[in-house]
Amino acid sequence: MTHPNTTPTPRICPSCDGFATAAITTGHRDRHGHLPTLTIACRACRGQGTVPARRVQEAARA
Repeated sequence: MTHPNTTPTPRICPSCDGFATAAITTGHRDRHGHLPTLTIACRACRGQGTVPARRVQEAARA
């Protein structure tokens, strides 16, 4: 019986725990009184929240 080739499901990024972007305040207010924020993406997953799953080798060590 042959098994279909399936791709492993992606896993949650260990660096950001799935929260791929963060809003960081600049600490200063603009002339309208608004507090500007910067949206920063996780460097490990590039803002996706997941990383590719690793393939597990099923062969025994010799």
